[in-house]
Amino acid sequence: METHISCLFPELLAMIFSYLDVRDKGRAAQVCAAWRDAAYHKSVWRGTEAKLHLRRANPSLFPSLQARGIRKVQILSLRRSLSYVIQGLPNIESLNLSGCYNLTDNGLGHAFVQEIGSLRALNLSLCKQVTDSSLGRIAQYLKGLQVLELGGCSNITNTGLLLIAWGLHGLKSLNLRSCRHVSDVGIGHLAGMTRSAAEGCLSLEQLTLQDCQKLTDLALKHISRGLQGLRVLNLSFCGGISDAGLLHLSHMGGLRSLNLRSCDNISDTGIMHLAMGSLRLSGLDVSFCDKVGDQSLAYIAQGLYGLKSLSLCSCHISDDGINRMVRQMHGLRTLNIGQCVRITDKGLELIAEHLSQLTGIDLYGCTRITKKGLERITQLPCLKVLNLGLWQMTENEKVR
Repeated sequence: METHISCLFPELLAMIFSYLDVRDKGRAAQVCAAWRDAAYHKSVWRGTEAKLHLRRANPSLFPSLQARGIRKVQILSLRRSLSYVIQGLPNIESLNLSGCYNLTDNGLGHAFVQEIGSLRALNLSLCKQVTDSSLGRIAQYLKGLQVLELGGCSNITNTGLLLIAWGLHGLKSLNLRSCRHVSDVGIGHLAGMTRSAAEGCLSLEQLTLQDCQKLTDLALKHISRGLQGLRVLNLSFCGGISDAGLLHLSHMGGLRSLNLRSCDNISDTGIMHLAMGSLRLSGLDVSFCDKVGDQSLAYIAQGLYGLKSLSLCSCHISDDGINRMVRQMHGLRTLNIGQCVRITDKGLELIAEHLSQLTGIDLYGCTRITKKGLERITQLPCLKVLNLGLWQMTENEKVR
């Protein structure tokens, strides 16, 4: 005897619906009353982020979201007051306003008028009208915040970071990408290095400072002294930091991922500092650091042999550097050496011989490799990702 789906218990229907994407969950709820009841079970929507266009009043919107237990919201376009969202979802956990260019300090001020203890993540990336005034509100009323995204908020200054340091002591992740006014002083506030900053944000585990052009080695000194719990640090495109700053970072034993991409003043000496310290990095990116060469690979093999991911795109490395490194890096999973034009088939042979755990390799723009070297690389037992970009065989190889 066959069993029709209409005979299933609501709990089983809810379990099935939980595997659907958001749009199909909504469609399932429109089939019949039984499916609607099952589809509105909170287990179906656990962890789901609602993506909303707030253009006109919809009295049923927020009661519907609450009935399904949805507490994460992304606003795709904001034509109404932000307070409309906050009042409609009093237990909101995550609010993503990324790209809402019309959001102003006034809008945030009207929305955040009392403590919102449930909110853990706030994304204001590319909200270019937001200033330090809004950070004052956030520090006052969102004290439980753990994740704050401010990438592209170009009006944020050191004063705003002082306000964050005063009020958000539980913050774990902070993104300040392209906040052009942020300098060493602001990082000192976060790290609790100034009297006026009181405790600072000493719980930070992830800090993104990409393209903060005013930062110097002093900022890295503040970070190393005050943010000992940091695990992920992104300093890419920070042209003001140098090898001397990496000496400070070399003592951060908890740091696991360091991004130095396009930091023009980093050289082999800086990599030596990192390798000779107490770091236990699992990820390092020094791509487009044109002062990094084969000697850096020797230092990495000596002191950073626990790396799982290493990016060296467009660095001045050769087969000789690869030879110095691979014998000590048996745990490496990802190796990015795109645009390293001195790498040849000999380097690929060394990689294939010693890096048996490799799952991904980037060879884009490696113009001196041939079909022979690629055939050797593709024999790696764990390889899943091979990026060749626009690589082409020579005419001689095609003839073969």
